[in-house]
Amino acid sequence: MNYLSLENVSKTYGEKVLFDRISLQISKGQKLALVAKNGTGKSTLLRVIAGQEAPEGENSKILLRRDAKIGYLEQDPFFFDSHTILEAVLDSENPVIQAIRHYEEALLFSENEAEMQAALAKMDDLKAWDMEARIKEILSKFGIIKLGQPVRTLSGGQRKRLALAKLIIDDPEFIILDEPTNHLDIDMIEWLEEYLSQPNITLLMVTHDRYFLERICNNILELEHGELIRYTGNYKDFLEKKAIRQETQGVELDKTKKLLKKELDWVNRSPSARTTKAKSRVDAYYELDEKVSGKQVDKEIQIEIKGQRLGKKILELHNVGKRFGETPIVEGFSYKFKKEERVGILGPNGVGKSTFLKLITEEIRPDSGKVVVGGNTVFGYYSQDGIQLKDDKRVIEVIQDIAEFIPLEKGQKITAPQMLERFLFSRKQQQVYVSQLSGGERRRLYLLTLLMKNPNFLILDEPTNDLDILTLNVLEDFLLEFPGCVIIVSHDRYFMDKLVDHMFIFEGNGHIRDFNGDYSDYRKDLKEREREQRRVERAEQLQKEVAAQPQQIQRQRTQEERKELNRIEKDIAKLEARKAEIMALFNQSDIALSDIEKLSKELATVTETLEEKEMKWLELSE
Repeated sequence: MNYLSLENVSKTYGEKVLFDRISLQISKGQKLALVAKNGTGKSTLLRVIAGQEAPEGENSKILLRRDAKIGYLEQDPFFFDSHTILEAVLDSENPVIQAIRHYEEALLFSENEAEMQAALAKMDDLKAWDMEARIKEILSKFGIIKLGQPVRTLSGGQRKRLALAKLIIDDPEFIILDEPTNHLDIDMIEWLEEYLSQPNITLLMVTHDRYFLERICNNILELEHGELIRYTGNYKDFLEKKAIRQETQGVELDKTKKLLKKELDWVNRSPSARTTKAKSRVDAYYELDEKVSGKQVDKEIQIEIKGQRLGKKILELHNVGKRFGETPIVEGFSYKFKKEERVGILGPNGVGKSTFLKLITEEIRPDSGKVVVGGNTVFGYYSQDGIQLKDDKRVIEVIQDIAEFIPLEKGQKITAPQMLERFLFSRKQQQVYVSQLSGGERRRLYLLTLLMKNPNFLILDEPTNDLDILTLNVLEDFLLEFPGCVIIVSHDRYFMDKLVDHMFIFEGNGHIRDFNGDYSDYRKDLKEREREQRRVERAEQLQKEVAAQPQQIQRQRTQEERKELNRIEKDIAKLEARKAEIMALFNQSDIALSDIEKLSKELATVTETLEEKEMKWLELSE
């Protein structure tokens, strides 16, 4: 069933051609992501498809299935400032949603008993209670609680979450999303990921979240030089097929192509790949892969940034505490930073992550304890509030006003134009005025203004918002080479996995836990803790049930449990034997790639089943 057809659709912006006579078909159940560099027309194409802008071209056609319910999330959604959150989110012609709105308004604002009874009767008549519970669940998932709050008091991020919640409540069949994960915390992102994975949802989105691309999408569209190129498969498939396309077209080995190969290598080695292969086998696996395929990784020229020298004392926090009113943000936190540390910061929105960064940079003072900054420490602080660029300046002038070059190792230098080129501003783009840049290009330029100051301690607060994937590759490549310390606050799970060594987990009530590992390691640890908690709760409940039963039933139950224990022990022995066999097969030098993939999937299944059996054995043995 075809939901959308584009034929010969074009769009220009002044003299710049965004896309030229492109065509596209989207069928029911397909999930497509649109990727491209910032400023090349991704958001414009979504607006054209959603009917917000008119296409250009005499023969252009956009055909949408007439009976398909469409939902569109803009980058900057519009709401009436006079509305409350309740009015905004339940602004719908659906009679069930209208009944829920009247009921919630009666709860919030009305003291009229007759009005309340009428609202209750309407809810009963339309059987709206299940829908009301679902709406409350969706709103709570996105941190939307105060339904009577005026929309005008919301931040940009809160408005984005409100728009996303409204879209999901409307329950469309065909969803168009422009950067849906911006301003969401990680729990929200994972919930949205699960929701969008439903087979009945047809999806077209622009996103920089590469785990979204990897786990949800079955088609990826690339907008390049005004053309739309379609790749079947997820993000890893896209990287592989794009690399092949470049090879067949005879594209020269330039920085972009090298970044593509680096990114593909990372996807193969990423934490998600480690869930299906033992960590100890990853390197051996890829050595074997190179032997079988006969491919060798190209040596790459590294830009060895000199940076400013860090002293022995870099940054120290001694028993730091900070509160806002009665709310603790940090309680008794101590830490000494070491050279070249890369720390991720994780926690829900509003828990105090940005306040913590301001404490570090001495922008605000702690209530207790002290922050000691080393004499040679120079901060580069990227914050969402700091993007203030002069519109009447050219891109090159913005950078040259800060510095003409950055010193490299061995007395070499990288000039301002060269640095701009490395961050994907061509010599032609360097002459463009700031006022003509897209939102993502402005963020990229702002980030570069910080780097040109040659700091040795970078603090990046949500640096990935609105950056395209190629820019993220460039930024990651730079940070992996950066010789100083880095602190990253980000909801981009892929970005964190690729860069951080350990994480500060903000658990609420001022408690910060230092976790040794990346984001995926943390989520695995968290699931283990939750599983252990459930096991303890089940064991306690079982003990209460057994204690309440007569002795005869207890004896009978104990005999059945012993039989079950014996069966589980036999199953565990078989699973462990099979796991050992698979690991032994991985060590064989003549194993084929197809067998590796098949065995990797079996190993994941065996490991998961083994964990379940061991958990059940523990419960019964107690």
